[in-house]
Amino acid sequence: METNEYWENPTKLARLEDTLPKQIFLLPIKVRPVFPGIITPLIVPAGRFIPSIEETAKGAGFIGLILLKKDDSDEPSENNIYQVGVIARILKKINLPDGGMNILVNTIQRFSIDSISSKEPFLTANVIYPLEEIGTSKNNIKALMRTLLILTKELAQNNPLFTEDMKLTMMNVNEPGKMADFVCSILNLEKEDYQTVIEAVQVNDRLEKVLLFLRKEIELVVLQKKIQEQINDKIDNQQRQFFLREQLKAIQDELGIGEDKTEIKYDKLLERLKSIPVSDEIIAEVSREIEKIKTSDPVTSDYNVIRNYLDLIDALPWEKPAVKDINLLHAKKILNRDHHKLEDVKERILEFLAVHKLNPKSRGSILCLVGPPGVGKTSIAKSVAEALGRKFYRFSVGGVRDEAEIKGHRRTYIGAMPGKLIAAMKITKERDAVILLDEIDKMSPGFQGDPQAALLEVLDPEQNSNFRDHYLDLPFDLSDVFFIATANTYEPIPRVLLDRMEVIQLSGYITEEKVQIFEKYLWKKIFNKNGLNPDLFSMKKETISYLINSYSRESGLRGLEKTFDKLVRKIALKHVLKEKYSKEIREKDLIDFLGAPPFVDDRMTIPKVPGTALGLAWTSAGGSTLLIEAVFVPGKGGLMLTGQMGKMMEESANIAISFVKNYLDDSKVFDNKSIHLHVPDGATPKDGPSAGITMATAILSLAKGETILPGFGMTGELTLTGEVLAIGGLREKIVAAKRVGVKKIIFPKDNEKAFQEIPDYVKKGVQFFPVTRFEEVANLVFKQKKNRIVKKKKK
Repeated sequence: METNEYWENPTKLARLEDTLPKQIFLLPIKVRPVFPGIITPLIVPAGRFIPSIEETAKGAGFIGLILLKKDDSDEPSENNIYQVGVIARILKKINLPDGGMNILVNTIQRFSIDSISSKEPFLTANVIYPLEEIGTSKNNIKALMRTLLILTKELAQNNPLFTEDMKLTMMNVNEPGKMADFVCSILNLEKEDYQTVIEAVQVNDRLEKVLLFLRKEIELVVLQKKIQEQINDKIDNQQRQFFLREQLKAIQDELGIGEDKTEIKYDKLLERLKSIPVSDEIIAEVSREIEKIKTSDPVTSDYNVIRNYLDLIDALPWEKPAVKDINLLHAKKILNRDHHKLEDVKERILEFLAVHKLNPKSRGSILCLVGPPGVGKTSIAKSVAEALGRKFYRFSVGGVRDEAEIKGHRRTYIGAMPGKLIAAMKITKERDAVILLDEIDKMSPGFQGDPQAALLEVLDPEQNSNFRDHYLDLPFDLSDVFFIATANTYEPIPRVLLDRMEVIQLSGYITEEKVQIFEKYLWKKIFNKNGLNPDLFSMKKETISYLINSYSRESGLRGLEKTFDKLVRKIALKHVLKEKYSKEIREKDLIDFLGAPPFVDDRMTIPKVPGTALGLAWTSAGGSTLLIEAVFVPGKGGLMLTGQMGKMMEESANIAISFVKNYLDDSKVFDNKSIHLHVPDGATPKDGPSAGITMATAILSLAKGETILPGFGMTGELTLTGEVLAIGGLREKIVAAKRVGVKKIIFPKDNEKAFQEIPDYVKKGVQFFPVTRFEEVANLVFKQKKNRIVKKKKK
């Protein structure tokens, strides 16, 4: 059709001929359609449609190219095709070795499927050929064509993929519909966008759609060109820096300066980090710092700051720790060698080691050893490190008030340093060291932050794998570190911090245990420390017991060690001066060397008069005994308290006197009298609810005018109705009672479970009386004929 004839009769059917078949074979195609007026090759895979092509080639060679909706769908082809396609004539076909076929087709005209006439053995359809209408005025079409031509030339200028042949074709196409089809075929669109152009029968609609897609393509190509230019600029800049560095090296060689050994060291650091490998963040930061130090003047302060920072990174153990075999028998032998008794503590540590042996990736719990001073908390941590074959680092957090001690200072500050944990990694050179956080209960917030809050991240196995020190400012893995914390008591430790640790209680030692530890460990240790041969001296067990009971009654062993060290120093002095001294240390020698014993008798542990009772207490230094005293003084029924009692003890005293007044047969004994309740050792603050039954016993003894039976010590919280409630620190209290010779202990029945867990050797030689009400206490401590407490009958 000539161009002039087209414009004079725009509604005429756009056909090359009227001989196109009404029924054609369909060939579904993927990815993108083929537009009319194009000669192109197609590869048809082996399968269902090869016979269709063979059959078509026998006739006129017409076949319908139709686009699949979903390329990978399992649906039958007839249900997965669009309704508008392009009819083509097969010009040539070549069979392929794999059973497929390569065909060369010439696309002719759009068609629309009227109905599917056959599905098997060939997919055929009845089709109609829609009219191609202009749909608008002649001037609008010309304007659209010119716009299309301008935008296509703009795309050709920005897109190097446009060939001269494509540009020439654009200049020779005069029909608007064919121009729109050609331009659309060279764009990179989605499948659905191509299909909308195929289905656009009206020329103006087709031109508008193609113009929209063309504008988007131009914007994308411009952006792509901009990105390419930026990449080229970066490449040019890197090449420029490379040439400048090479020139700088040449100048340094000419001047005899050469490459700094420091730079070589840091280049090796970077290679080491890449070979581990560490995270990209660490590599990028180290690379940046190395570039800065290479261009910095060594005399500037910044140079030293960067150098110290890189030296720290170089000193840290970034590599994963080697898997170490855990020998449980060896670990048990070490624990038994260094510590006497403490079976429950040893068992828990061996459990941890067993789990770690079965699952080396298990992070486990953070252990917190709680007990009085001198019971061996720090030495247990050292033994654990030796049993594991790991390095040991002790970090005392007692008195720490600055969170920078934990997490370091930021490098912006003058004299900034890393925190103690990163410093520990630098010193031990191992990522799986045993770190002891000593005296964790002595930490407190200060003006520089809260160190206890800083420890929350450190002691959380889910967070410490990416621990960030303020100075290092890079993620460092602390998850392989075995943290052990120690404390005298867990009350001052914040609950959120305590939840991250598994608490193991260590009780004080009884006299028998101290004697064995003295003979097995301290004897040789102290003599060797002072340069004397321990085999030349002797000391009977009775003398050792006298030394312990008269000079060192604390829960732990530190006082005993210091006392015996003082004694051996006296012997060492006599030995050096060549003065005479006995090789057998006797009680008389203890008094000569150490002076009068501070604990001369048990007069403050034995109730001897009415109004006294012995209570058992628990402090941060372990268990202790309290002889509570009560006397009548002139007054109007009041209560006077002395001995530095805390708020809870004051409440317990008021509950005790109210209970005794309410349940005593004859309450007139309190008329015109006040009670003065005193707890000796007034210089020591005391608090807690466990002295309730002891205070009530003392007041009842005063009211009855009767001394309680000898040998009793007691502990338990008292209510107004006479119930005896559970208390804490039962084991420590039993140890304290045995230390002063108490043979009978009254305790709350609610503590029965804790009582059963106490080893038998601790309970040996003592009678125990679990009670639920105060009446049971009174029946035990007073003589039978006078001990009945009868409740008043209600009127």
